[in-house]
Amino acid sequence: MSERHFVRDVSDLPTHGHGPSTLTWWGTMGFMLIEGFAFVLAGFTYLYIMMQFRHWPPGMPPPDLTWGTLMTAALLLSLIPNVWAKRVAEASDLRGTRRAVLAMLAVGLVTLGIRWFEFTVLNALWDSNAYGSILWTILGLHTVHLLTDVGDTAVLAVLMFTRHGKDPRRMGDVTDNALYWNFVVGAWVPIYALLYLVPRFA
Repeated sequence: MSERHFVRDVSDLPTHGHGPSTLTWWGTMGFMLIEGFAFVLAGFTYLYIMMQFRHWPPGMPPPDLTWGTLMTAALLLSLIPNVWAKRVAEASDLRGTRRAVLAMLAVGLVTLGIRWFEFTVLNALWDSNAYGSILWTILGLHTVHLLTDVGDTAVLAVLMFTRHGKDPRRMGDVTDNALYWNFVVGAWVPIYALLYLVPRFA
């Protein structure tokens, strides 16, 4: 009985992709899942500590609303250029992707600036008490995610203006970065409610 060998020419298949067709997308999803659970655990810790006190926050006013609300507005508005970045990258539009990545880098730097001022009006230090510690921990966790994405965006911005920007795989990196930014924004909305609104209505 003769053996038959089937050979298929796959040279025409694309060398890159977007979304679930790439390993980096799955890696990003896994990272977001892990970090999402970290936020959930931190949130439950906040609520547990809150239940130990009759008045919340204990012996101090809640964080000032100004900078936290400005952060929320900035992050929600940032979804507009983020969608643009994803679309031009999926279309392999190098010129548009360069502009979009620079726009998202500017957005990221603005949010980090807002976060700096946000830390100054929390009305509690990290070592004031248990409330201050969990407040700074949660805000610190989200700040780390902001820094991570801004750093990644900065690297992509540099790559886009070098010979590496013409590598089709970099477009997939841009779409994955856009996905991660959506996570950063989505995580902030319940955090804002927890840190700024719950103390006012508890």
